Amino acid sequence: MSAKFEQAIALIDEKNAQDLNREISNGESMPKELLYSQRMTDCLLNYMPTASESLQIAARAQHICRWEIPRNEYPMTKAGYMNWRNDLKKLHGNIAGDIMKSVGYDDEFIERVQFLMSKKSFKKDPDSQTLEDVVCLVFLQYYFEDFATKHDEEKLIDIVQKTWNKMSDAAHKKAMTLNYSESSFKLIQKALS
Repeated sequence: MSAKFEQAIALIDEKNAQDLNREISNGESMPKELLYSQRMTDCLLNYMPTASESLQIAARAQHICRWEIPRNEYPMTKAGYMNWRNDLKKLHGNIAGDIMKSVGYDDEFIERVQFLMSKKSFKKDPDSQTLEDVVCLVFLQYYFEDFATKHDEEKLIDIVQKTWNKMSDAAHKKAMTLNYSESSFKLIQKALS
């Protein structure tokens, strides 16, 4: 990868290292969004080792500075959730764009990364679909177990079905190879039957 790419990744990590929210991984406390971004990169490179620079940056910056717009500042309704998500996408795209510009990427490259991050055409654009697949795989691998403890079965089945519908066939196959608890695996199977 190019020197610009290495600089962009380092700057994204620098931003995400400022997250005061912490998560434990392998016994170590880490900034939550830094850990998430590293998981996104690891998953992407495992799932698609030939991923382009633009796709790798989009994956790494997916949640950049997410803590700056807390969910509780929006109504706890579906509309409030959608407004929060849309505002986050703009924030992530703008911060990532500023970083890419600062290391010398051209406007066309920056717009491509921002387009991928927006996930507007993931069913039509192969890289957008790959990014969506990785978002879903990271959720299932690292966050589903904790999520499952906070919601009833009906809600979980709905979430699994919605997640599954966003994924490609290749991601479905990959998802079935992930390590789940017995209860989570049974719930996923129930949602897909």
